[in-house]
Amino acid sequence: MKMMTNNTLTSVTGIRVGQVTDTIGATGCTVILCPPNTVGSVDVRGGAPGTRETDLLQPHNHVEEVTAVVLSGGSAFGLATADGVMRWHDERQIGYKSGTGLIVPIVSGAILFDLLVGEKGVRPTADMGYQACENATAEPVEQGSVGAGTGARIGAMLGNERACKGGIGSAVIELDNGLVIAALMAVNAVGDVIDEQGNILAGLRTESGDGFVGMLNAMTSMMNESQMNERENTVIGIVATNAKLSKAHTHKVAQMSHDGIARAVNPAHTMFDGDTMFAVATGEIPASPTLVGAYAAEVVSQAIRNGVRQATSLGGVRAIND
Repeated sequence: MKMMTNNTLTSVTGIRVGQVTDTIGATGCTVILCPPNTVGSVDVRGGAPGTRETDLLQPHNHVEEVTAVVLSGGSAFGLATADGVMRWHDERQIGYKSGTGLIVPIVSGAILFDLLVGEKGVRPTADMGYQACENATAEPVEQGSVGAGTGARIGAMLGNERACKGGIGSAVIELDNGLVIAALMAVNAVGDVIDEQGNILAGLRTESGDGFVGMLNAMTSMMNESQMNERENTVIGIVATNAKLSKAHTHKVAQMSHDGIARAVNPAHTMFDGDTMFAVATGEIPASPTLVGAYAAEVVSQAIRNGVRQATSLGGVRAIND
């Protein structure tokens, strides 16, 4: 494996990322712009997803390419950001060329729940999505409490005071043949985030605030899901690679990338999460989907941990270093 100077999603040639952050509302969005002819797919495993244009990306459906992917805060309200992304691409006539010759941007997206952080009633808008496109760059992606991760929390079952701050994280691996696999994650998990040694990195804090309860312990003590408060969460993200893959193989990569969530979050894919993973392939280097998927899980788990480590305290939710 090679050492990278850009250790984020934009290390994949042609991928650009733009973010908009509202620290007052503690919300925002992150937009991933794809180069022409990028193949895309998605795999949804959380029990409470909020998504847009995910059915189209299933391997058995017609359109193979994806124009952009939007990750947003704001719960279902945040899906409005995609309208701005559509408008930005429509103005530039970028997107899928239909059989009648019309250009239709293929903009997929997913949201996370951050409505209990920041000023009430402030939500991501279409204008935010448009501005995120304007902000898009191939420079290293800013990580932490920005974009879709602005209001992200981890282990918020007992409120903001006992939760840890989540955020945007990214990671990349480049193999010796030039194959690049990268991930960008918005970390807002119900479960604990687990470090490389298997210890809790972030989660539900003890009453004293000097340790962690362990989310499985907390869930076991309550037993009944109706007793669990403030449980709306999710982990959403994207894997990008310069591999040349079919839509079906890109879907397999999206599936395998969820293993990275399960390695870094415990428990993952709960009824209160909307865990959704997109995968995009720009088509430069022939590669095994199994190899790409295996490394996708690795970069997803590292990106999740990076999002926690780079997060800063906001809206009454403390970061792990505060």
